[in-house]
Amino acid sequence: MNLPEPHDRFGVLVLSVVKHDYVARGVATHPRFKLTVVADEADQPDWIHQRNQQFADEHGIAYVRDVSKAIAEHDVQVAVVSSEAERHCALSVQAAEAGLHIIQDKPMSTSLTECDRVVEAVAQNKVKFLMWNRNLFPAVVQAREVIARGEVGDPYAFHVDFYFAKDAGPPKGSRDPGAPPMDWLETLKAAHITGADGGVGKEPMGELGVEGCYPLAYIAMLSGAKVCRVFARTTAHFHQLYVDNGVEDLATVSLEFENGVVGSLALGRIGAASHPDIGEIKLHILGPKGALVISEARPEVGIYYRDQPAEEFKNQRLLDSENDYLLADSFARAIDTNSHTILDAPTSRAIAATVLAALESSRTGKVVDVP
Repeated sequence: MNLPEPHDRFGVLVLSVVKHDYVARGVATHPRFKLTVVADEADQPDWIHQRNQQFADEHGIAYVRDVSKAIAEHDVQVAVVSSEAERHCALSVQAAEAGLHIIQDKPMSTSLTECDRVVEAVAQNKVKFLMWNRNLFPAVVQAREVIARGEVGDPYAFHVDFYFAKDAGPPKGSRDPGAPPMDWLETLKAAHITGADGGVGKEPMGELGVEGCYPLAYIAMLSGAKVCRVFARTTAHFHQLYVDNGVEDLATVSLEFENGVVGSLALGRIGAASHPDIGEIKLHILGPKGALVISEARPEVGIYYRDQPAEEFKNQRLLDSENDYLLADSFARAIDTNSHTILDAPTSRAIAATVLAALESSRTGKVVDVP
């Protein structure tokens, strides 16, 4: 096997930070990665250029309004893609065709055709792809180790609760009945300062589309199985923004796997007043020898003090930054050894296909095969 030429340190091209900048910041926690340049296309609107420029200024690096030029003029080996979801794949394909390894924010895309383009470009150009994920939190890693040791036997059922305790503007039903519908993009642009703009983009995206990648990535890693059929129910239960734009803030999904395993998800954006932590994130795994119940947030500490901001989470996870470091470390190792990443392009494509099938099921009320 021909291994890629090792780099002591990888130069990182940050391809937009308009969705979130936490992926680029997370990659930068590892000494093997150096943020080198921020880039985006010149025809993007001013608000996108402003966010990109602010991030570049903060890190003392250039912002180039031309992706091809940035690649040609800077010594980079890795691209971090965190644009609006509808541009994820186009930027990832451009990076792959330039020979750059790719770390991409979720979701992979809102289009399965676009996901297929990334899978093909990554394979053809022999680069590595990592979808940023939460799979290396200690509780999840420990669950994987317990399963690998056979302590519960071969798992036959999975359930994940994945609730984010974040607001999204006015609660459902709280606005004047005659008020015009809330504009999706403008509302999420304004929510950027609070970090509540996960679905920013021209196309409204519900929580299954935005966050479904996380619990499905847990199950993919722990089961090693492919989802073949889904049945889903979705609704806009909490937030007027979701009602006005016809997308879900609450969803349940039943899963059937090719190997006979079954699973289910319950997820949503449930409002800041609903939970003292970031939300209820818990995995349940059943096997013939026993069962596991994993709270992803553990270990955590509760912090309370006078004049504490209402929007600050009271319970704080101690190891958020460790997950970032471990993801970056595993990615560097995959490049060095020409091995698989923890969430590669084909698996990310399969997760996107599962989400899109679930959304179709919620619209039709029927069981849907996952393509």
